Amino acid sequence: MNRTRHGVRPELGDPLSRREVLRVGGLVGCGLTLDSLLQVQAAAGASTTGSFGKAKHVIMLFLHGGHPQQETFDPKPHGPSDLRGEFGAISTSVPGVQFSELLPRCAGIMHKMAVIRSMSHDNPNHVQASLPANTGHRHLPNTAAGDFPPSEKDFPPFGAVLDTIGRRDVTLPTWVRIGPLMRRSNGTVLHGQLPGFLGKKHVSFPIDQSLLGEDVKIGALQPTAGLSAARLVDRKRLRDEFESFRRIIDTQGETRAFDASYTRALDLLSSEKTRLAFDLTKESRKTRERYGMTEFGQRCLLARRLAEAGVPMTNVSYCHTPSGSWDTHSQNFKKMKESLGPTLDAAVSALIEDLDERGRLDDTLVIVTAEFGRTPKINNNAGRDHWPNVYSIAVAGAGIRPGMIYGASDNAAAYPLHDPHDPSDFAATVYHLLGVPPQTRVYDLNHRPHHLVVGKPISGILT
Repeated sequence: MNRTRHGVRPELGDPLSRREVLRVGGLVGCGLTLDSLLQVQAAAGASTTGSFGKAKHVIMLFLHGGHPQQETFDPKPHGPSDLRGEFGAISTSVPGVQFSELLPRCAGIMHKMAVIRSMSHDNPNHVQASLPANTGHRHLPNTAAGDFPPSEKDFPPFGAVLDTIGRRDVTLPTWVRIGPLMRRSNGTVLHGQLPGFLGKKHVSFPIDQSLLGEDVKIGALQPTAGLSAARLVDRKRLRDEFESFRRIIDTQGETRAFDASYTRALDLLSSEKTRLAFDLTKESRKTRERYGMTEFGQRCLLARRLAEAGVPMTNVSYCHTPSGSWDTHSQNFKKMKESLGPTLDAAVSALIEDLDERGRLDDTLVIVTAEFGRTPKINNNAGRDHWPNVYSIAVAGAGIRPGMIYGASDNAAAYPLHDPHDPSDFAATVYHLLGVPPQTRVYDLNHRPHHLVVGKPISGILT
């Protein structure tokens, strides 16, 4: 069988005929698409009914620092008085389920969501814990403790994998990051945001600017001085005319990789579809206010526009905003009440409702996650510290069973009471919903194979 130099391919099972193996091998050599992966599954006799492959788009909201489960999706109104904090719990739209009183709008749409209350792992370091949160893969067991920069040997995140698989629509990015690269206060970039061993050409399309104001222009899509859209088209036409000659003399992989990146950049900059997808001014003032006139709220609104336009993966970071991050070592309750809680409540509820009203929630997966949660114990600065032992993730949309509370933490929100899962299981769930076979392997730039999925899908939250 043909083997891809690097990238992604599914491992083929016995039910495939020799002809089918050769056909799929050809697809591998040309670059797989998600459609091709689904065809492989069908050819192997695997069922594609139910939740498998339901997600055509993913919007992943990452609450950098870790949201306190007690003040969001897993309140403990009857827990120990010295641990439960200052806020009460309110009923949601699902009988018997409560959220923190700081999330009234999210409580009103619980019937459209699912919450996993038993996520758990053992790494309390922001930088390192972000790798499994974004990829489903941990660092090697002998990795040193503490902060260190991301490596080109790191396992790639969802967006880089999807970008490697390839798509038919080249007028839109495959993977967009809205908000800055998340960093520690010492400047170290959190792991799992860069393409790792898949290579730099699979980096996300970044939108790192303020989205507030009436006339928002996305800087990344503005042509450089003197380079109009018409000239971009002319340059693309000139390159197309040169292509036949270049193919004769070009046999080097690096040149081909550069060519693909160059062509893609021209396609994006000259595409009216791309410009329209990123144009927040097309949204009414009422809609923008519904999401909240905050950086995070407008990032979520832009993410909805991108999913609606056809972008498969959008990462939204909640960090480096006027309301800070979720690393609430001090003044946890003040920050939750005055900024973090209301901002999250408005943006998440508006995103899920808006997608549903537009008929896009069925094929769009919304994820609210973080690297870990916060301690049950309240420290001397009225804050909560890092706590990976148990935390909550909220999800909605494509293939997710709505109104579902899965798993539970104990009375102190300290440890899983039952059904614990780690980030590898959640990543397996995401890939299942994207229609990526669990046997898929990822090939790095040195042609070494790596298993893409190492966990098991959390079937209890799936339709």
